[in-house]
Amino acid sequence: MQKEVFVGSIVYSKAGRDVGKCYIIVRFDDKGYAYVANGTDKKLAAPKRKNVKHLESSGDVNETIGEKLLADKQVFDSEIKSALRAYSDK
Repeated sequence: MQKEVFVGSIVYSKAGRDVGKCYIIVRFDDKGYAYVANGTDKKLAAPKRKNVKHLESSGDVNETIGEKLLADKQVFDSEIKSALRAYSDK
């Protein structure tokens, strides 16, 4: 069963070249695609577009980053990178 994902959700890629990589959702488009970033190879300036069904939720949401993104406040790639550091080892 697919868990709900929101802006700020920590997710893992289930399909594509990046299988197993950890990302944070930075936004959605009107067609249902999620844009994800990890602060290293996929930065906020150019996030990766992924189909939501190709993402597996970790069950965690980084509320601080999620609230900043929704309020259009500045978020740095280093913040995302440090937030994902604990998840990338899994």
